[in-house]
Formats: sequence, C-alpha cells, structure tokens
Amino acid sequence: MASALSSLPVPSLPVSPSRVPLSGREPKRGWLLGLLLVAALVPRLVVFPVNENYYGDAVVRTELAERWLRAPHLIESFQDGAMQFGPLHFYLVGAALLVLDREDAGRAISLLFGVLSVLPLFGLTRRFFGWKAGVWACLAFSVWGMHLQFSTTAGSEAVSLFFMLWVFALFAQALQEGRFGPLFGAALVLNLACAMRYDAWMYIPLLAVMPLLWREDRVSGITLAVTFGVLCLPFPLAWMQGNELAHGHPFFPIHYIDEFHRVWSASSAAGAKQWAFRAQGLVFWPAVALFTLTPGVALFGAVGMVQAWKQRPELRWVVLAALVPTAYYTFRTAVLLNFVPLGRFTAVQVVLLLPFVLCGFQACVGAWGQGARRAVAGVSVALAVGMPVALGLYTFRAEGGPRDSLRPVSPTSTNPEAVRRAARFIQEEVAAKGGALALDTDEGYLDLQIAFFSGLPELRMARLRWDTFRQRLADAQPGYLVRFDRGALVKEPGVTLEGRTLTLDGGVYEELEGFSPPVHLYRRR
Repeated sequence: MASALSSLPVPSLPVSPSRVPLSGREPKRGWLLGLLLVAALVPRLVVFPVNENYYGDAVVRTELAERWLRAPHLIESFQDGAMQFGPLHFYLVGAALLVLDREDAGRAISLLFGVLSVLPLFGLTRRFFGWKAGVWACLAFSVWGMHLQFSTTAGSEAVSLFFMLWVFALFAQALQEGRFGPLFGAALVLNLACAMRYDAWMYIPLLAVMPLLWREDRVSGITLAVTFGVLCLPFPLAWMQGNELAHGHPFFPIHYIDEFHRVWSASSAAGAKQWAFRAQGLVFWPAVALFTLTPGVALFGAVGMVQAWKQRPELRWVVLAALVPTAYYTFRTAVLLNFVPLGRFTAVQVVLLLPFVLCGFQACVGAWGQGARRAVAGVSVALAVGMPVALGLYTFRAEGGPRDSLRPVSPTSTNPEAVRRAARFIQEEVAAKGGALALDTDEGYLDLQIAFFSGLPELRMARLRWDTFRQRLADAQPGYLVRFDRGALVKEPGVTLEGRTLTLDGGVYEELEGFSPPVHLYRRR
C-alpha cells in the first residue's frame, strides 16, 4: 500500500473538476466499488461480534424503536415517540427489529449504512481528484477507528453520515453540471438526513448559498440556490408544525437539546475548570481529526483542503462545509460556554478531509525522491492501521484512567464490567425466572444500560427514572433492586439505607455479594 501511494505521479490542480486527470486507466467501476465495500466491511465484521451498545444513546434509541414497533404510526413531534431524536432512525431500527434481536437490530442498520458510505465518498472524491484519490479516501475511511464504532453500535451517526456524504456527492454533481436532477436528489437526501439528526439542519442554508458564491452565471446561481433551499424544506416544515401543535414551539426539540448542553457545560466549566474547558473547545475538532483519522491522513487532508482553496475555487464549498460548522461549535464551546463537544459530533466535518488526502500527500512530498515518499507513505499507512488497532485493544473491556476518555472514539465499545456483571445476573436470575426489578437512576446513565441488557420487559421493572415508579413498585412487587453509588433512590421518601440493608416502602432488601461499585444489587427478604 505504501509503495503504491508513494509512486503516484504528482497531479496538477486544474481549474475545472471535469478535467481532473484520472492518473491511469480506471478499473471496471463495479469491481472497484465491490473491493472498496469489502475493504470497509472486513474491519467492521471483526469488531461487530464484540462491540456493545453504550454511546450515542444507542440503548434509548432501540427502546424507543421497540415502542414504535408495538404501535406503528407517523411520528410527528417530540412527544409522539421521538423525544429529542430524529424520527427516521426509529423506523429503520423498528424494521430491523422484525428480524433481529434488540441488541443487534440497531447495530445491523449502522453496519449496513456504514459500509455503504464508501459509495458516495468514492463518487465525491473521484469527481474532484480522480479515481485513485477516491480509492485512497475510501481505504482511509475503512480503517477510521471512530467510524468502526459508529457502524457497529446502534447510534444514528453511521446512517446520518451516509446520507450527508450522499448529499455532498449529489450536490457536487449539480454544481458541476448545472442540472436539476442531482440537485433535486441532494435536497431529497438532505431531508432524510434532517429526519435523522438535527445537526444536518444547518446544511440547508449553508449549502443553499454556495451556488451564489462562485458560479459565474449569477442567474443560474440564484436559481440553483433558491431551488435547493425550497426542496430541502418539506421535512423540517412538517416537523416544526408537529412540534408547534404539540409543544407550542416549532423548535422545541432543538431548544431541549440546547438547554441540556447549557446545563452540562455550566457544570463542566464551573470555577477553575472554565479556562481548561475553553481551551479544549478551541482544539477539539482538529484534535479529533488528528487522533481518529490518524496524523498522516488528517494532515494530508488539511493540506489538500488548503491547496484546493487556493487553486480550485469551485471546490471551496466543500471546505466551507467542513469549516463553518466547526467554527460554529467551537464558538459555542470556547466563547459562549453553552455546548459540550463530543467526538461523534465531529463526524461530518472530519470525513470531509478524506477527499483531499491524496492531493495533500502530493503537495507535501510529491517533489521528494521516491524513497522519501515511500517512507512517508509507509509511516502514514502504519499509523492509519496501527493506531485504531492499538486503541481498540487498549479500551476493550478495560476501564479507568485515560481509557474512559478514549473509549468514545475507539473502534471497540464495551460496557463497564460492573454493568455487564449485574445485567448478566438479572438476565439469568430475574428475567429468566419471571421476576421483577426496582432500578435506581445513575447520573452516568448506567441504569439505562442495565435495563437494556437485563432483558426484562418494561412491565416487570420499576425504574426511578419513570414518573410511574411508585405505581410500578406496587404492581410488580420486585424481588430484586439495583442501587448506584450516586443514585437518587436513597433521597426518595420511604427509603432507608443502613449498611447492607435497604428499606423501600416497607420492603426490606439485602445486598448481594459479588458486584462492584458503583452498582449494588439487592434481594428482597
């Protein structure tokens, strides 16, 4: 791989993408795309059997999809079954639940769309820089550690990223060819992306203004901009109307999310931690790119973006599609202190570095000797493969210290051992024997994980997180109880904790041996 990359000729940066040299005869498209799909599938199949739903609200999304599947309907608002999430994901996971179990249904959807993402990525890159650049972009994508987690767990990121890459590929075709068909397609797919995640909404105005900036034909640019903007509105308008009727505000889910981040950031940046939080916000997006794409891929992609900005004005919209959201979230984090960045929030911006990797490589070392180019390419390829492997092994079923901070961007995703042990016991001793469980809340949402992996149906659980907790206690008469070290149960009226004995509404529970903090499991006397 390194030798092939280093021996590629240095491409010039032509004025029009339609005249980009393909650097050699292109193989048959079907065979090439098939090989790229396999290259993306293989590393994901390696981690799929061992990865677990943990980050990205994976278990909540699956539970909401289960509720929707029990009573299928058109989700029209926050309170109609979507909560703060986009509704499209529940339809997809709900369909998968018809044939797969709850632990695998959402993960299978992510795997499918995660692997298919190489198709629009290749098309986008090939249009700009030729088929070999498309191959290298897709190979880098295939070993992108953070995306390996996305595409093997039940969050929405893998599906959303597929839609966004498809939007970019169609939008690039529309701008280059000036045709309505791909523009309509880009707008249609962006509607789907908006129905998946709210961060896609910002791309409606952002992409709509792009034809106005660099198209020489101003009338054509205005026509494309207005047409695209209008075609992007059906889902957002329908969703806004549903939330207006249900909650009195069209942007209720977005305000809900913003308020959650405002409270979270106030806690994270309190007192002396404020300046460290601001500094983290300033470097967060480039740091995630460098660490998850790995230094060689990220740096070459960044250099390629700079080169394209200088020499290819018609590609500046892609650069802005990466930089404008990055600047927006960075400003909210570092200046306004009302947003907490997470690795998964960077995915759309980070992936846009990949089309520019080969261009950046040639700009950096293309004039060097063949030996030097091979050395740089070899180190870059080794890092691109080795860093995700090392990180995945480092965080796999291990916790504490740096592991807890690195796990969200690792190829492997596993629950804490205390959660796995408690969930396994409940599954075998409570769920399998027809018992019921009372479940405390945990500020780290470990209660959600235990509830999901225990296999208990909702009717046999009394969860403090629910408003119906007391009623469920009376109805289910749970024989087991889970308490967390920083849980809210001990603050409830009618609850007394004395040593290893907990009394709840007159019922006495004794703590069992063999479970690790912060999880404590009790059996009723």
